[in-house]
Amino acid sequence: MGDQTARAEEFEQQAEKKLGGWGLLGSKYEDAADLFEKAANAYKLSKSWDRAGAVYVKLANCYLKSDSKHEAANAYAEAAHCYKKINTKESVACLEQSVNLFLDIGRLNMSARYFKEIAELYEQEQNLEKAIDYYDKAADLFESEEATSSANQCKQKIAEFAARLEQYQKAIEIYEDITRQSLSNNLLKYGVKGHLLNAGICQLCRGDFVAINNALERYQELDPTFSGTRAYKLLVELAAAVDEENVAKFTDAVKEFDSMTQLDAWKTTLLLRVKEAVKAKELEEDDLT
Repeated sequence: MGDQTARAEEFEQQAEKKLGGWGLLGSKYEDAADLFEKAANAYKLSKSWDRAGAVYVKLANCYLKSDSKHEAANAYAEAAHCYKKINTKESVACLEQSVNLFLDIGRLNMSARYFKEIAELYEQEQNLEKAIDYYDKAADLFESEEATSSANQCKQKIAEFAARLEQYQKAIEIYEDITRQSLSNNLLKYGVKGHLLNAGICQLCRGDFVAINNALERYQELDPTFSGTRAYKLLVELAAAVDEENVAKFTDAVKEFDSMTQLDAWKTTLLLRVKEAVKAKELEEDDLT
């Protein structure tokens, strides 16, 4: 690997020398770009990710000098993928540069992909507000390119994080919107019951019994088959337990559902919030009697 580092340094020095010399009609930038690319590849082979990232940025600048925006955008993306292993902040900065260039040349699908990648980096860092922001940008671009499935994946992430941040109404609106879209698309119909269950759980988190029941009626109208599902039965039982302030009934309903269809971590977290709220009300009632 030491050999690769030495090779990379040599290529990088040669590229810098090209840039410092004379060249005809931008040819020095093309020559330097070729050498920077070789240097970056050699740095990657030696796992010198920070140096590889820095050289890809130099490569991007060469392409910009010769007005090759598409190649520059790709070079920034390569830089981001190197930095991703060691420096999230630098990775995000390079992806932003890549996105701006792709937007400039009308490559909206590529811009959407890299907005989504930025969102995923923030998700890994548990910066949910930033992740929501970039998933939203990605969803908008995917929608403009009629990539409905990709747009919905981003929207589901937004709804998931919004609920975790207790922005339940926002999450509900997204799940209901995805449901309406999915019902008119044969490829997406299979996910409808899951979206309605998620929306229903967010309704329970709001703790408004009237709103929960109105929502359940609305969900039956949206999808007449929903009322025959275990998901619907669970929501009805949980709504009743919330209204009766009955923790035992709530717990039993969740356990029964979970024994047949394991609840994921997100649903479990939200249902625990609802259970704690019911428990608090139950204790409050006991204190008054």
